[in-house]
Amino acid sequence: MTGYTVIGARGFIGSRLVKALRARGDEVFEPGRDDPDLLSRELGAVFYCAGLTGDFATRPFDTVEAHVGLLTRLLRSGRFERLVYLSSTRVYDSLGAEGGRESDELRFDVAAPRNVYDLSKALGENLTLARSEGRGSVARLANVFDWADEAGGFLSDLLKRARGEREIVLASSPEAGRDYIHVNDVIAALVAMDDQRAGGIVNVASGVTVSNGQIAEAMAKAGWRLSLTGQGIAHGPVCDTSRLRALGVAPRDPLVVIEEALRTPGFLRA
Repeated sequence: MTGYTVIGARGFIGSRLVKALRARGDEVFEPGRDDPDLLSRELGAVFYCAGLTGDFATRPFDTVEAHVGLLTRLLRSGRFERLVYLSSTRVYDSLGAEGGRESDELRFDVAAPRNVYDLSKALGENLTLARSEGRGSVARLANVFDWADEAGGFLSDLLKRARGEREIVLASSPEAGRDYIHVNDVIAALVAMDDQRAGGIVNVASGVTVSNGQIAEAMAKAGWRLSLTGQGIAHGPVCDTSRLRALGVAPRDPLVVIEEALRTPGFLRA
């Protein structure tokens, strides 16, 4: 069996993955959620990219359906060789500074509304690892960024603003930081996980925390001005990336990627 199935192929990461697979000559099936062929044909290697991120708080039931509902049907009745389930390093958040390793035992406050995202991703991970007859693996993605229109998240939104503005003011703390990884490095990681039959969980992250102040400095070097007026510190976990690097994937420094993008001719829209 050859070929791939990308579930969530219309999303930001799914669409980039489809493009990358086809660029190297692979056949890719892009089923919709209700596609009748999804459970009746051979799917080959499946990348489960479906999910909600920015609007999970206002769409909790859709979030659970996207992260778990379709996955359950696929595991129960689908015909596939391998499955890579896209999760998130947000599952480490409740562990604080001590979190970030794939072997960590996760903790969740089941009464916290925001944890519908974390809990549903964790359940998706459990089903993938425990109910796929050894064919499943999990990619825990950190904060993925880009400057394309379809990209989302704090850094992506900032870079999209930078395409039209030289001076930006944000009510964010200079000390606040996150683990960022560019989407191209994410795609390289997902392909490597499949090509090398990686099992278990793999952190898809840069492994470093980049602060808002550092982002402002990188933008200043390229001729932009980012003013940060907020206070407080909000750091996510620093992820262990040794498993990812063992697959031959070394994510680029996010600050270098940002500065190179800003210096690219045509980045700033007229």
